[in-house]
Amino acid sequence: MKMRFLFPLLALGVTLSLAEKIRFDNYKVYRLIPNDEETLDILKQMENTDQLSEYNFWSPVIKVETPVDLMVPPYRVDYIESMAKSRGMNASVLMENVQKYIDNEGLRPQARAGSFGWTSYHTYDEYNSFLRSLATNYPDTVTLIRGGYSFEGREILGVLVSFSPANQNNAVFLESLIHAREWITGAVSTYILNEILTSTDPEFRRFAERYDWYVFPVFNPDGYVFTHTTNRMWRKTRVPYGGSCFGADPNRNWGYFWNSGGSSALPCSETYHGPSAFSETSTKTLSHFISIIAHRFVAYISFHSFSQLLLLPYGHTAAHLDNYNVTYPIGLKAAESLARRYGTRYVVGNIVETIYVASGGSMDWVKGTFGTPLAYTYELRDTGVFGFLLPAEQIIPTALETLDSLITILNEYESTK
Repeated sequence: MKMRFLFPLLALGVTLSLAEKIRFDNYKVYRLIPNDEETLDILKQMENTDQLSEYNFWSPVIKVETPVDLMVPPYRVDYIESMAKSRGMNASVLMENVQKYIDNEGLRPQARAGSFGWTSYHTYDEYNSFLRSLATNYPDTVTLIRGGYSFEGREILGVLVSFSPANQNNAVFLESLIHAREWITGAVSTYILNEILTSTDPEFRRFAERYDWYVFPVFNPDGYVFTHTTNRMWRKTRVPYGGSCFGADPNRNWGYFWNSGGSSALPCSETYHGPSAFSETSTKTLSHFISIIAHRFVAYISFHSFSQLLLLPYGHTAAHLDNYNVTYPIGLKAAESLARRYGTRYVVGNIVETIYVASGGSMDWVKGTFGTPLAYTYELRDTGVFGFLLPAEQIIPTALETLDSLITILNEYESTK
C-alpha cells in the first residue's frame, strides 16, 4: 500500500462525549413562502437564533416569495401553522415525521459488517477502509493520501488515482461531505471513484485515464461522525466556541473574500464563518495540502446537497468573473446531459444569482487563488421531498447522472482548448 503523509497527526487531548442520539419523532418539515417583507423579517429572526433553538432551517431565508424549508418540533407545530395562517403565508408540509425518513434512509447492518457498496450509506471509518483497500488492490494506480486532519484528531483521507505520469498537470479534484449532514455527496464521490477504477467500458476507460483524480470523500470528519453518533442533522465542524456553541460552517471558512456576506458572526449559527479565515483545523490543513498540488488542477468539483443546482463561482458577487463565458455554457451542456438519463433537472449559474450570497467557500478559494480553469459546485438531489435524507435507493441513480454531467464538463472543456 502506498501512502503519503503530508501532515503530522495532532495528538489532541479531545474527549468525545457519547451523548444520547437525538431523535426527531414527529418533527415536521414545512415549506414556507414569505409573502411580504415583514414576514421575511420574522423568519430571519428565527433563523438567526442559536443552534439550540427549536427550529432547523434546511434552506436559508432569502427574499419574498422564495421558499424556505424549516424543520419544526412537534411542540411548535401549532405556532408555525398559526403564524402562517395569520400572515397569509403559503405553508405546506414536506415531511410529516422526520424520524421515519431517517429510519428509512438506508444505513444498513451489512454496511457495518465490512462490505462497501452503494445500496446503503457508510460511516467515516468505512469510507477510510474503502480508500485503504483501493490502495492495496491497485498499488500501481492508487496512492492513499492524508490531506489534513480535524480538530478532534481524525484523518482526512483521500486517494490519488493516476494512470500515467503524463496526466500530472491534468488533475481533477473531487470533494464531498464538507457539510456533515449531506450524506449523498460522499456516496456519489466514491461511486465515481469506483467507476474510474473498475469500469470496463472502452469509451469510459479512455475518458477516465486522461486525468489524474484526487478524491476526498469526507472533508469534515468530526461533523460527519457526529451525524452518525448524535445528531443526524448536524452541518458544521465540532470546534467549541464557548457556552453551548460548537462548530463553524467549513464552507464559509476559506480565505477568499472570507466574511464578505452570506455567513454569520454568531458562533451558534449554522453559517458561522469562524473567528477568522481557516480557523477550523480541517480547512486550514486541507488548504495547505491543496496549495501544494493546485497548479496541477484542470477542475475542482465540490459536491453538496440538496436543490439540484450546478453552481459557478463566486459566492460574494454576482459579477461574471474569470472565464465565466466559457464555464457557464459548459455548465448548461452538463445539465442537459445529466437530465437525459432520468429526467432530473438542474439549474445552472453563479452562486449569488442562482441562490444567495455565500462567501468563504472552498470552490471560490481554489478558483480565486489558483485560477483553476473549471470550478463547479453540485447541489445534488432532490428539491425537497427528501432533502438531506435522500433514500439509499437513490444513490446509484444520482451518481450515474452526475457522472454523465462530469464527463460532459471535461469533454466540453477539452474541445475549447
